[in-house]
Amino acid sequence: MSAPAPTPPVRRPRLALGGLAVAHTMAQAGNTITVFATPFYVRSIGGSNTEVGLAVTAATLPIVLGGPLAGVLVDRIGYRLSSIAADIISGLTVLAIAVLGSTGSLPLWGLLAVLFVSGLFDTPGQTARTVLLPSLARGADVPLERAVGLVTGAERTAMLAAAPLGGVLVMLLGPAQAFFVDAAFFAVSALLVTALVPRATPTHEDDDEQSTEKDGAGYWRQLADGARFVLATPLLRNIALVVLVLNAFDTARLNVLLPLYALEELNGPNGELGNATAAGLISGALAAGALAGAALFSAWGHRLPRRALFVGAFALTGGPLSVAFALGAQTFPLVAVAVGTGLAAGMLNPLIGTLRLELAPPRMLARVQTLMISIAWAGIPVGSFLSGVAADVFDLRLVFAVIGVAYVLVALAPLTGGSWRQLSARRAPPSR
Repeated sequence: MSAPAPTPPVRRPRLALGGLAVAHTMAQAGNTITVFATPFYVRSIGGSNTEVGLAVTAATLPIVLGGPLAGVLVDRIGYRLSSIAADIISGLTVLAIAVLGSTGSLPLWGLLAVLFVSGLFDTPGQTARTVLLPSLARGADVPLERAVGLVTGAERTAMLAAAPLGGVLVMLLGPAQAFFVDAAFFAVSALLVTALVPRATPTHEDDDEQSTEKDGAGYWRQLADGARFVLATPLLRNIALVVLVLNAFDTARLNVLLPLYALEELNGPNGELGNATAAGLISGALAAGALAGAALFSAWGHRLPRRALFVGAFALTGGPLSVAFALGAQTFPLVAVAVGTGLAAGMLNPLIGTLRLELAPPRMLARVQTLMISIAWAGIPVGSFLSGVAADVFDLRLVFAVIGVAYVLVALAPLTGGSWRQLSARRAPPSR
């Protein structure tokens, strides 16, 4: 059996890795602005709270539907090209919102259609940038954990900067015009990957084993094998279900109810558009706290008891901020509580990511990750739509109160025992 042909060495590998991280930041910032500006655009054309929830659902549902298919598409098209193509298509879709919305030619049904198309390409783009990391990290002689941490920090930085920026853009330019800047972020991401990420990156011997498996089984069979493994592993199954429910609550609170709360409850200096800035500050505070939480987990997470951290962090993520909204808090108290909420949430994502890596066998690592993420995201469109309906039917503060109570009750599930006791076990990560 002949050895695989060597691929050309990566020039300036650390620059390529840094460029990928910055490109990821730009793309995530674009996604954040899209989700943030959408409710304000719907309200600007006279949409109801239910229609706000429907629009956010249209932006997030395709991520759930396209998630399981993304791995195959990215493998067939190529990682670098997939990233570039996804950013270009996402940029063109939000540019269409900006152009048509600015001229008053984009009705609600048209917005829903464009958001759905845009969302279909978010997961392939993010997946492509993620799977580029191992080869770029090897070429730059950087530990994979550090490379993953770099990109995770980039995501948090994007949320930290883009949420308040989205509020400022909505206030200064208008809801539709904010999408012009949104399109520019996707364009920068595509240009960075084109210019800095090489066409070919070093391979390693594990790639041959993975390719052999892909050749021996079709896509649907591999997908079914991964699904069966997730469903047959009690701890993975329980984590997926809890995260699904709590993601539904989170998207209800932050993507739908927070903009509505800003419009109805906060005392903005410039009417509705000033309230968009307040909502952006709250979202930015959440991202800042999450960035700090991720850093704390990186430093001390291996020393903390996992089950206690899982329960405590989830309870703190869902309880205090919901109570603050239910009590009618104004901008600056909400910003303070949001920092603490983000701190707790920021420790959860790397913990859950670590558990997914430890529990999945190496031969189906990617499938398990994709399926777990898709299951987790499945609650987001449901939460978006139902929260919009609830806000039209019930008092907004009451909706926040109900979500807060339900959130904490679900977060306490690991205390019931059973397979949840395995949370405390430390496992060796799968060998590469």
